[in-house]
Order: sequence, then C-alpha cells, then structure tokens
Amino acid sequence: MFSDQKSTQLSDEQLKTLRRNYIISRQKELILDLVVPLTGERILDVGCGAGENLQFFQDKWCSLTGIDSSKEKLDVVRQKYGDRVELILAQPEDIPFSDNEFDVVTLINVLEVSDNPRKVIEEAIRVCCGRVFIGFINKYSFVGTKQRLKEMFGFPLSRKMRFFSFPEIKTMVKNCAGDTAVKWGSVIYFPNIVHYLFDKLEENFPLRKNPFGAFVGVIFPVKYIYRTAQNPIMESFKLEAKARNAAPEAIREILRQADK
Repeated sequence: MFSDQKSTQLSDEQLKTLRRNYIISRQKELILDLVVPLTGERILDVGCGAGENLQFFQDKWCSLTGIDSSKEKLDVVRQKYGDRVELILAQPEDIPFSDNEFDVVTLINVLEVSDNPRKVIEEAIRVCCGRVFIGFINKYSFVGTKQRLKEMFGFPLSRKMRFFSFPEIKTMVKNCAGDTAVKWGSVIYFPNIVHYLFDKLEENFPLRKNPFGAFVGVIFPVKYIYRTAQNPIMESFKLEAKARNAAPEAIREILRQADK
C-alpha cells in the first residue's frame, strides 16, 4: 500500500490519513478474525470514541450499542450513524446495563486511559453473556517509543497513559473471569516511517500469537450468570454509581434521560 506513495508526491496530511486508514484496516482484520461476529448479535463497544470500531460490526449486521464518557464524541457518532446505534453517556468503570445483556463486549484502547482497568474488565464481563474482546497498545512492540505509539493510535502526546503487555492483560483476565480460554494475536509491526519499504512484509506476519505487534487483541468467553431477581426499584430509584451494580432493563430509559 505505502510503497507506491513515495512517487505520488502526497502531502504530509494525505500521508497521515492513509497511514491512519491502514492502521485501522489492520486492527479491523485482527478484531474480526478473533471475534467472528454473527448477524444479529448484540455488540457493546465500551469507550466507543468517534465510532470507528462500530463500523466493523455494522458491516456484519450486528445490533450496536456504544458508551463513552465524552458527550462530544457521542455527538460525532450520532451524526455518523443516526438511530442505527444506541449511545449512552457513561464511564467504562460503571456500565449502566443489566447483567448478561450483550453477546460481545469490546474494550478497544480503553484500558490505557482508565484509572481502574481491572474494574473496566469486570464490568465488561458482568454485562456480557458471550465473549469479551480487549484491544490494547503493546508496550513490547517493534514500533518503538511510547510517544510513537501514542501518535500512531491518535492519542494526544501529552496525555498520561499506561501501556500493557499480553501477560499483564492475561493475568487481569484470569483474575476477573477465572480459568477461561484466551485467544489472542497482534498486528502492526513497523513504525510509519518504514512502511514505504515493509508494508508487504507487515501483512505476511501471522495474526495469531505473535507478541511484537503494536496492537494486541485478546478474546475470551463469558458464561451466562442466572440471576434469580433484580430489584426494579433500586432503593427508590437512587442510581448512584456505587449502588448501581446492575441496572435492570426497566430503568434503562431513566438512565438515558438522565444522561441527556
């Protein structure tokens, strides 16, 4: 892809856009390879941002829901998708949905900026009855410095972030979900500056079980948890975050109205 760009005299901004699109396409390849979304499945994208990851699943005819802590980003998604996506303003550490509500929950570049990544994973597991996908920036990638990783994935260079390795994420998953089967892989091995020479080589790397890609994907199954009862009143509709472990379906509309 990039080997032909050198002779086309593209502007820096055009090259940046092409590189960004290439990174997204590689992420998409890995995500779909691991998740294998089915038509009609309920997908929750936690920290959906501007909605780029939602597009992957819309193309597979899934039912889409996104949450994000930024109203501005949700407005961008709403402009893109209209009523094709359910959008909720919420924190990833406190997901306002019932237990076992989604077939697939995705956490893509969310843990890096979370104050409590384990809590985010626990919440994703709670609202899921199928499988959870975690996508994260690999601190042991071939790409190089943390500043370069931030730039590659569109984070402000000044933003405070943490970077993870696959063993660290796997340990958190095991602590939260128990002894579950974990599948994983990675993509994007070279920094932007050398894609002119190595784009074809990049695409020949295996997706599964390669520890050196800049973007790592992990997926694991979640068992359905049967709840005998949920209190629909929830302490006279007191919906403080600390008391809201699982919001029943009956009060979801109240949560949506409160977030507007």
